[in-house]
Amino acid sequence: MRVFAGIDNGTQSTKVLVYDADEKRVLALVQAPHELISRSDGSREQLATWWVDALSSCFAQIDPSLLKEIKGIGVSGQQHGFVPVGGDGQVLAPVKLWCDTSTQNECDEITLHFGGARHLIQMMGNEVKVGYTASKILAFKKHEPQLYQKMAKVLLPHDYLNYLLTGSYTMEAGDASGTALFDVRNRTWCQEILSFIDDKRDWTSTLPPLVSKRAGVVSSSAAKRFGIPEGIPVSTGGGDNMMGAIGTGTVKSGSLTMSLGTSGTLYGASDVPVVDEQGRLAAFCSSSGSWLPLLCTMNCTVSSELTRSLFSLDVKEFDALALSSPIGAEGVVMLPFFNGERTPNYPHGKGTIFGLDTANFKKENLARAAMEASIYGLQLGLDAFCSLGFSPQTITLIGGGAKSAVWRQMVADVCNLPVRIPCIAEAAAFGGVLQVLSLVSGKSLDCVTEEHVTYTQEKTCNPRADNHQAYLVSYAAWRKLVDYVGLLYQ
Repeated sequence: MRVFAGIDNGTQSTKVLVYDADEKRVLALVQAPHELISRSDGSREQLATWWVDALSSCFAQIDPSLLKEIKGIGVSGQQHGFVPVGGDGQVLAPVKLWCDTSTQNECDEITLHFGGARHLIQMMGNEVKVGYTASKILAFKKHEPQLYQKMAKVLLPHDYLNYLLTGSYTMEAGDASGTALFDVRNRTWCQEILSFIDDKRDWTSTLPPLVSKRAGVVSSSAAKRFGIPEGIPVSTGGGDNMMGAIGTGTVKSGSLTMSLGTSGTLYGASDVPVVDEQGRLAAFCSSSGSWLPLLCTMNCTVSSELTRSLFSLDVKEFDALALSSPIGAEGVVMLPFFNGERTPNYPHGKGTIFGLDTANFKKENLARAAMEASIYGLQLGLDAFCSLGFSPQTITLIGGGAKSAVWRQMVADVCNLPVRIPCIAEAAAFGGVLQVLSLVSGKSLDCVTEEHVTYTQEKTCNPRADNHQAYLVSYAAWRKLVDYVGLLYQ
């Protein structure tokens, strides 16, 4: 029996998936929740110790005899988090997460110094957007100078878990490309950005070496702590989107995955760097040796969950309510920027409702507008993909929203593409499994994903032409309002 484990360190929880590669089935899937520190200045933080406790809890929920069978581990982690580590291996401060918008001033400072976003894109392929790691390091230097001086390593969340498992400090190009410290075209660190942050620091020591296949092997201390075998390989892992791409089979050029969660993402595999001069898509590297252009919205199911909570409805009741409203919600339009927004780049954005009158001010229209707004934000990314030469054939849908038949059909109709659902929904954790399986077996990721990623035929949705035409009108109205509020929210 060839058993492998995938770890997914997310915003809300840590999950561990154990998979039998011979039988092609999940043997265990467990999770443990995380708390979240939120402040009015936009701070969103977690303590690294919470992740360790959650991982320990996950392994404790799995039969010890099954843990002993594990032959390798792959780790996925929430992107962009800043984990400052001291010389003794201890984390020096709460970890600022991907959804932290408190360092917008530092983003502006870096961008201004380099002559604007367009010059940054020309220099390294990406802007310095709020949430990316670079501005967090600069803010740490400015506001916590004593702790900054003690900082020996900069890690990302999945790098920190790799360190816990192996005792080695490593990074890989996929997750590193989301730091705004990385030249994605050449897959190297951007020395200009690093020097601007601190021209006296030895960044070759502070940033761990970039590895491409293996982070190390499970150490004796990790084996004792978690009850897993000592000496088994730990693959490089990657950011949650990079590992989600592997877990959904988005490793061949031109394939696309969409995730409907707290954040919304749309990403595609490419054999060459895809740099969007307009900054709509992030020009990330993949964790499989290629590139992964990506759109990320900071508000996806946020709008529907807030509206659902306002009306005290469960998910099925909310879906039914939204369906009772026509496409376009009788002219009610929601801009779902409740957490600020990254794409479009409105870090100070607010949730806003337009078009209300005495006839259309109804619960069902607000529900429909909340759902449509989430998908329109992702359609913005699909427009960018198509303008850059992508010809998508299908969308692989994951995340909490993929469980809803209403969401699935809405994505198919808005995007005018067939939607398919992978049999194993935990794409990031499963990506960790497949990555380490590729490492151990010596097979390419193309081969491994072809063999192990399957889709549920009964949940496949095909676009309906009449609905798509109606959505085109509604989407155009939404786009006009997004542009209209730009001066207010930038």
